[in-house]
Formats: sequence, C-alpha cells, structure tokens
Amino acid sequence: MTSAILPSHGAPPSEEPAPDSGAEERPLGRRIGWRSPPNKLLSIVVVILGWQAIGLVNSRMHFYNPRLFPAPADIIQAAWALGQSGVLWIDILVSTWRVLEGVLFAAPVGIALGMAVGRIRWFEDSVEPIIELLRPIPPLALLPMIILWFGIGEASKVFFIAYSCFFVFFTTVVVGVRNIDSVLLRAGQSLGLSWLQQQRFIIVQAVLPDIMLGLRLSLSVGFLVIVAAEFIAADTGLGYLINYSRTWFRVADMLVGAICIGLLGVASNYTLVALERRMFQWRAAAQ
Repeated sequence: MTSAILPSHGAPPSEEPAPDSGAEERPLGRRIGWRSPPNKLLSIVVVILGWQAIGLVNSRMHFYNPRLFPAPADIIQAAWALGQSGVLWIDILVSTWRVLEGVLFAAPVGIALGMAVGRIRWFEDSVEPIIELLRPIPPLALLPMIILWFGIGEASKVFFIAYSCFFVFFTTVVVGVRNIDSVLLRAGQSLGLSWLQQQRFIIVQAVLPDIMLGLRLSLSVGFLVIVAAEFIAADTGLGYLINYSRTWFRVADMLVGAICIGLLGVASNYTLVALERRMFQWRAAAQ
C-alpha cells in the first residue's frame, strides 16, 4: 500500500511548481498600480477639472448661484488677490505658529503622563480614570470656559489647541509603552540596568516611533481645531480669514482659507512621514 504513495526507488519525487513569491507577497495596491504619486495627483486633477466643468456649464444654464459654489478658477483668482495683498501669507504664518505652539505645549505633558500611566500601576489607577472622563468631552464644549480663564488673547487659542492635542500624545504613548516586548525589559534587568537606565535606553527608544505617530496626529488635530480657536476675537489667521469672509459673503475667500488649512495639514503629515522613514529604517527592515 505504501508503494502507491511513495515514489519508486530512483524515481525523482514529483514536485509542484513553486508559486511566484514576489507575486504573492506584493501588496494589493502595487498589483493594481494605484499607489504611485502620479496616480494620486491624477484623481485630484480629475476632481478639479470636473468641478470647473460644472462651473462652466452653470455659467450658461444658471441652475445654481455661483457665489455659493465658486468654480476652481474663481478660488484661484481669490487666492491670487489675497496673496498679492500679503494677507494670505500672514494668515498662514500666524495659524501655523499657533498650531506649533499648541503641539509643543501638549507634547511634554502628554508624553510624560502617558509613560507614567503605562509603567506605574498606582499612577494608572489614579490618573487614567480622570483622563478617560475628560477625553469624550469635545474641546469646543470647554472653549467658553477657556476664554473665561485665559481671556481672548493668544493664551486661550494656544491652550485650546494644546488641550485638543494632549489626548493624542497621551493615547499613543500609553499604547506604545504597554506594547513593549517584555523580553527587552527582562534583558535590561539581567544586564543590571537601573530603573532610570531602563527608561532611557529601553522604554524611550521603544516608544519613540509612537511619539512620532502622536506628533503627526497632533498636528492634524491642531489644524483641525485652529478655525474654532481663531474665531474668537482674532484679527489674523486662516480661521479669522474664513470667519471674516463669511461676514461679507465671500465664499471664494472662505474656500481659500479652508484649502490652505488642508494643504498645511497634508504638508506636515508627509514631512513627518519622510522623517520617520529616515529615523526608523531599522523598523522597516525588521518588518
């Protein structure tokens, strides 16, 4: 019976052709071919051209008010006028600086508390319930109270952004600390590292990618809430530009401000992604 299963002596065993490992392991996006930057830009160009085509058709048929939904050409013209006057560049710089200030204030607090909650049990039991209670409260709900505390100057805007970004840093760091391989910690103990040395050479190094992730997400959150922060008694900034344009029914200017915020968020994200790839090449190689 076994002779029917095993090959005869001297005859080479039958071998099935090995599948193409490159084809099997290649990500789906690369097989389809839609992951390259030109294809990503193509989709944006198609949307803009379609939008402009709708505007051209509307200029002849008049089926909606073009002031409520301006065409891309009108938005570009408005952006050019704002840029020529210098107002747009000042607003971009002011909003970017406010976001950076808020993120820089949120980072040390969120990272420190996140590492303490992730490593110290009694601190976790004491602090995490309070943070979990505050996390679901929308920052906008606390904005009137922040104004009462800090006034209508720069401090209230920066604190509002910092408060919104704090939870991002805290969450990413806590998750990163809790996911550290216990083998690394035991190796540090067997090498005789002190508690402070373990934090410096093991914990911080292992959590650094999560800190960079928190930085990327915090910048996105900062640009998300900057509009609300600048609605309050501001005289510069992209949020002020949007609010001021709303008062005078300048929808094209409003869209210029909104698009600039989106572009700033995308630029910061891609910049930090490129920085992460250079800093953590070992991580990509290990994966």
